[in-house]
This record gives sequence, C-alpha cells and structure tokens, in this order.
Amino acid sequence: MTACLFCNIVSGKIPCSKIYEDDEFFAFLDLYPINRGHTLVIPKTHCKNLLDFPKIQETDLMEVLKKVADAVMRATKADGFNLGMNNGKASGQVIHHAHFHIIPRFEKDGLSSWPNKEYRKGEIDKTRDEIVKFL
Repeated sequence: MTACLFCNIVSGKIPCSKIYEDDEFFAFLDLYPINRGHTLVIPKTHCKNLLDFPKIQETDLMEVLKKVADAVMRATKADGFNLGMNNGKASGQVIHHAHFHIIPRFEKDGLSSWPNKEYRKGEIDKTRDEIVKFL
C-alpha cells in the first residue's frame, strides 16, 4: 500500500463516499466537513499541489470542478460555495496530494472569510514589484 492516503482512495484500497470519477479525476465527500456536502476533488495521478499539477489536465480540472460544484449546490440547496486549495504545510495542507475543496455555504452558517489586513504606506507597490519580477 502506498503512503499517500488519496492514492489509496483512488485505487480502492481505502473506502470513501465517492460522488464522481472519470479517467483523470475523483471526487468524494470529506470525512470532516465544514458543511454537509463538503467535497474533495483530486487528480488520480499523484501530484503535490497546484504548482505540481499537470498542465495537460488544467482545462479538464475546471470542467470537473464546475460539474461537481453544481451538483453539490443543488443537492445541498446551498446559497453559495467556497472553492479552496491549500498548497504546502504553511497553508494548512495536511495531505500532500493535490486536492480542491468544494464547500457549500449557507446564508447563516456562522462561517466567515479570512481576516483582512492592510498594507503599510508604500508596501503595496513594493510587494507588487517583488512579485512581478518572477512573472
């Protein structure tokens, strides 16, 4: 058995509540959902995170995310959804196999978004310039 939990789920060695599968992707319910219907969409081929994700699958990924998100929204009667991905340990990624969270949201679910911070004077331009250097 491979050490990757999600690879073991894809191969059927570990059971899951599968909701979608095609040649490239697999979707299943998160065991520890933020809200009912919280779904994970993963590539069947192991890759660590978004930066490791195969370019050839990017268009197909977006189509699968839209298809699954629409089904989750309709099934849960959600008012909206969050689409998220943690990349690297510092971001909260626990399983190092690329995965996307589709989290149904409801008007009064008690959840909030990220805390906002403000740039200090001149910091926004400096930050922009540092990022642009790498594009």
